[in-house]
Amino acid sequence: MTVPDELVRRLAANPGLVIEQAARQYDVTARDVVEALPEANRRFAPGSAFIEVMTDIANWGDVTFIIHTDDGVFEITGKVPAGELGHGYFNLMAPTGLHGHLRHDRCSAVAFVERPFMGTPSAAVMFFNIEGGVMFKVFVGRDETRALRADQVEAFRALADRLSRAAEVAA
Repeated sequence: MTVPDELVRRLAANPGLVIEQAARQYDVTARDVVEALPEANRRFAPGSAFIEVMTDIANWGDVTFIIHTDDGVFEITGKVPAGELGHGYFNLMAPTGLHGHLRHDRCSAVAFVERPFMGTPSAAVMFFNIEGGVMFKVFVGRDETRALRADQVEAFRALADRLSRAAEVAA
């Protein structure tokens, strides 16, 4: 899909737009919006990296897991549990807190997005489904001063570097 030039200009001026709202406003997918962000703000890995990404994130400590629907924005702050494959799902294995069953085979891409949001730096891993919508997002955690946790930013960037380089080589 072609992203309207107006959206590209808006994102260049303000990369902190709410992705889902911009997608609705311009009648494009959320993935289209992220792809239209300035290159400095986003990198991509293939959906086939889903399990590798989730396995890495499970070692980061407290993060914010977000599910954004038309009816609400659900945020869960805590550790993403380790997962395992079973019965066609990637199962997050925890007795309490975040747990569930993810359709990893519907993941078409993973984006690593660093941008200001509401005037504050943010870093998020965004998982896109085959329709171009956001399955869920995992935001790097914040410390007691609300700054991004340096150890997680380092892990986020290392994972993005490794997987986006691998995606470029494969292309």
